[in-house]
Amino acid sequence: MTPPPDEVVLLSDDGTPVGTAPRATVHHEDTPLHLAFSCYLLDDDGRVLLTRRALAKKAWPGVWTNAFCGHPRPGEGFEDAIHRYARHELGTTVTGLGSLLPDFRYRAVDASGVVENEVCPVYVARVSGGLAPNPDEVMDHRWVGIGEMFDAVATAPWALSPWMVEQVGQLRGSDLLSVPEA
Repeated sequence: MTPPPDEVVLLSDDGTPVGTAPRATVHHEDTPLHLAFSCYLLDDDGRVLLTRRALAKKAWPGVWTNAFCGHPRPGEGFEDAIHRYARHELGTTVTGLGSLLPDFRYRAVDASGVVENEVCPVYVARVSGGLAPNPDEVMDHRWVGIGEMFDAVATAPWALSPWMVEQVGQLRGSDLLSVPEA
């Protein structure tokens, strides 16, 4: 069976789907608005997973960020996309998926000029099993306490992805980074 094309959903300014584009070609100096997601993972001790993006990544190579991000394909729900990316990027499965920031949207430009321009709902889940990071996606990872994550954003935002910095800023003071036991 042939896998579906790796496309992203293009959006109008009001968030309405208006078409698709190949994921491999959509990120450049004039990236159109498109649909994405971010996911934070918690372990059984309540720690959050931070990952360092592989150096081969087109945008923000080598930068620390939340567990993983991705793009739902046309017609694919967020839950299915999150499970697909958890397997692909981290070699794991997730449970207890919950919404943190359903309306998150951002635009950022990396040092090479590549633009991220996304409507990017933010989710949290529990990791189910071990991790086997894909080296094409993740070059390093760390489990940290929630407070450590907030401290890192406050003291070294330049070392982190801009989307994570914005997301964590919106989550500060909330108890949203918790999901019930699966």
